[in-house]
Amino acid sequence: MAFVRESVVTTLDDGGHPHLAPLGVIEEPPLLTLAPFAPSRTLAHLRARPHACVSYVADVRVFAGCVTGRRRDWPVVPAVRIPGFRLACALAHEELEVVERIEDPQRPRFRCRVVHAAQHAPFRGFNRARHAVIEGAILISRLHLLPLAEIREAFARLEPLIAKTAGEAEREAWRWLVERLADCARAQGVEAADGRSR
Repeated sequence: MAFVRESVVTTLDDGGHPHLAPLGVIEEPPLLTLAPFAPSRTLAHLRARPHACVSYVADVRVFAGCVTGRRRDWPVVPAVRIPGFRLACALAHEELEVVERIEDPQRPRFRCRVVHAAQHAPFRGFNRARHAVIEGAILISRLHLLPLAEIREAFARLEPLIAKTAGEAEREAWRWLVERLADCARAQGVEAADGRSR
């Protein structure tokens, strides 16, 4: 299995505006690989423009905000070596140039070389609540792939980590995820009540 770093990837749309998306970056030394799901805006942007910025952040509200649609307007600053942007709150970032594209119907892979990397703030250690939020964000991004009951069970296992170790930012991020999950559950309940298939 490959080593995957959870990050926020910034690509550019047709108008040159930044698009943020949580995405696991796959280490395949000496390259990094991006494998966005099809269809997605990140995938379309990478096919049109062979660059991306990878931001490593401690503020997990970015992950939760992006996957729930609660917030996507996180401040960005220009990249150094590529056309694009990184998150202003990044502890570190890497600027990538695509060198190879491997097509796949579900998850095409973009193998990239790092053309610039920088650190911006110190990493102050691990936090279980932040890991719980990231895992919850990944689960929310898979609502269309996984059974709702399975996701709800996973959230129940993660909840104690929030209760025991979360700060204000982590609690806010978790609330966004829980509300999104509740919205999905209500929607499925309405469908079942109407007699339509789930």
